[in-house]
Amino acid sequence: MSEDPPTISAVDLFCGVGGLTHGLVRSGINVTAGVDLDPHCRYPFEANNAAPFIEQDVKDLDAATLKPYLDEGKYSLLAGCAPCQPFSTYSQGGRSKKRGMDWQLVRDFGSLVADLQPDLVTMENVVQLTDHEVFSEFLESLKGYSVSWTKVECTKIGVPQSRKRLVLLASKLGGHGLDLASQFGENPRTVREEIGKLPPINAGEQHARDPLHIASSLSETNMKRIKASKPGGTWRDWDPDLIAACHRKTTGSTYPSVYGRMEWDAPAPTITTQCFGYGNGRFGHPTQDRAISLREAAMLQTFPRNYKFLKRGEQVTFSRLGRMIGNAVPVRLGEVIGKCLSEHVRAYESGATDAVASAVPEQLGRLF
Repeated sequence: MSEDPPTISAVDLFCGVGGLTHGLVRSGINVTAGVDLDPHCRYPFEANNAAPFIEQDVKDLDAATLKPYLDEGKYSLLAGCAPCQPFSTYSQGGRSKKRGMDWQLVRDFGSLVADLQPDLVTMENVVQLTDHEVFSEFLESLKGYSVSWTKVECTKIGVPQSRKRLVLLASKLGGHGLDLASQFGENPRTVREEIGKLPPINAGEQHARDPLHIASSLSETNMKRIKASKPGGTWRDWDPDLIAACHRKTTGSTYPSVYGRMEWDAPAPTITTQCFGYGNGRFGHPTQDRAISLREAAMLQTFPRNYKFLKRGEQVTFSRLGRMIGNAVPVRLGEVIGKCLSEHVRAYESGATDAVASAVPEQLGRLF
């Protein structure tokens, strides 16, 4: 069997800055276009990936626009992570502010699948999606496909953060090998392994050679708080005069993970859109008295150290970049998805495959 990856052409819907795209490309899949309505994502997507950025709302997208991009390879893949504001624990910001966000984007994704009939489909999303009717509706759009879905703890695939995501895979080529769990088994990667070699900076400082390696400023009180914080500890470790008034109340005492430091030799917490703020979660640097930098956040999302997010001379906007980084699909997750699909196609070409489904089969659902 040839080790060369099969010729799969993919379109990445809701592509953002290109986390899923970059991972698919690393696995050997040819991403021919990315689609997103956020114009700020154009530069990072195109600067790091050899594919055009289509600035358009997916709800207004017609199949005819995408079909030429999917026809460039022997096999076609429609991929994406539809933002699901109602399900997410954290605010998605940005794109959701442009219009009222509901689960219509999942329906729009399903409609494009039904119209385009690509050979392969993958959808990454929040795990809560499976609890809602819209997930069943999406599965209905996959009639004629073999379908597998898995609830993934990303530490199992080499992502250095505790991040649970739903990954759905669907194929017209049968079900053999269509199981993301086959890619699991890596030892959890740690914060130290991912960001431990970055040069130190202070709170409010930007590194001279890397504009994304910049940390937000801290107030005098928050500087005292972070100095009193231990890696993996909580604000309960502080002297009483440093504890915020809201945490002294019964309603606030159950939120111990804010104002925390990460641990060097453990995975990071989930990187969110507010990860640049020390008070927004356990986003304090393990040893330096500051929140993690935007570059560190991107690397914990497994973007390469040199991934370009800013044009030369462009000013850093924490809220915008934090949103784009926090909303991204971890690159490593995209790579694992791409590897699984490539191996599935190779199995199909070798004849080791199941019969193609005539209707949505019983799905394989797992939590790892």
